[in-house]
Amino acid sequence: MKAAVWYGARDVRISEVDVPGVRPGEVLVEVAYCGICGSDLQEYADGPHAIPVAEPHPASGRTAPLVLGHEFCGTVAALGPSVTGLAVGDRVAVEPNYRCGTCPRCRAGEYNVCRHFGFAGLMGDGGMAEYAAIPAYMAHRLPRTVSLEQAALFEPASVALHALRRAGASPDTVAVVGLGPVGLFTVRLAAQRNVRRIIAVDVSAARRELAAGLGATDLVDAGGEEDTGARIREMTGGEGVDAAFEAVGSEAALRSCLTATRRGGRVVLVGLAQEVSLDAFALVNNEQSIVAGVGYRDTYPELVRLVSEQGLDLTPVVTSTIALDELVSRGFAALLDGAGDQVKILVAPASHRTGPPAHHPPADRTEPRR
Repeated sequence: MKAAVWYGARDVRISEVDVPGVRPGEVLVEVAYCGICGSDLQEYADGPHAIPVAEPHPASGRTAPLVLGHEFCGTVAALGPSVTGLAVGDRVAVEPNYRCGTCPRCRAGEYNVCRHFGFAGLMGDGGMAEYAAIPAYMAHRLPRTVSLEQAALFEPASVALHALRRAGASPDTVAVVGLGPVGLFTVRLAAQRNVRRIIAVDVSAARRELAAGLGATDLVDAGGEEDTGARIREMTGGEGVDAAFEAVGSEAALRSCLTATRRGGRVVLVGLAQEVSLDAFALVNNEQSIVAGVGYRDTYPELVRLVSEQGLDLTPVVTSTIALDELVSRGFAALLDGAGDQVKILVAPASHRTGPPAHHPPADRTEPRR
């Protein structure tokens, strides 16, 4: 089969590798779509960041080179021993979080902060391939009313849904600073929750326009000379919003969120920033809270319900669908260039396939050919 194998920064190769075998507790998924995430882009541009290169990841046992891609979905092609609740032919969305199931956080149901937390496609082989072998607990069976294109977006939408949960009980007004896929999904899911006022902030006019179509009530150009946080506070009559979502990953965006948030309000960190400084005196005096969200937990069943029963449509963020062979030239290059207003690019690894694997996969997993 073909797979996108990461060997190092600027070294992702579309290679012929063995179809992975399925071990006990695993399923083999024929991949329909795999989204390109900002994490994939960072690993390609100047990684490794999360990809293990020296010590194997404790959950996957893998080191580089490995297959990229954690935003994926597809159809069950084979079942490993002891797998129940799934059948060959089931359409599934893949929740790519590794978990041990035994650490204190897993036992408390907080598996997204498992001590061995990681993602298939970053810490182990993922979905930028025609087939992927995954732990069966990652596979969520889809009803007929949920398309595979929708399911391919469940992973970034889950980040947004988890962030909204971290914002606390029913905010009436929110600001979303940064309109990448996660920021846009935050706008869409806030609208789905009937948040009265949703202020969407970005430097890109195209992304602001997209946010308006997803339910944003107000749009702010972050590229102007005016302070973004002060502008949002002015728009709310000097009060500020109940919650602000920092979806950029920068100190400037965090400061804008704090300025934009009311006394007693909450800022949710979604973007991946490095070290930042802040005015702790003002934070205390305003009794503001800063919380973070990593990954997600228990979000896929809710997204299935929202799409199948309430008509949630996640697909407006998809700006391109490409073949696996085009991952670097039309995927990574386009997103790094930034000139084409690409938002979410889906890769269709098995788009040219017309049937099952040419052979039944072996009993144990094989690694990409070196």
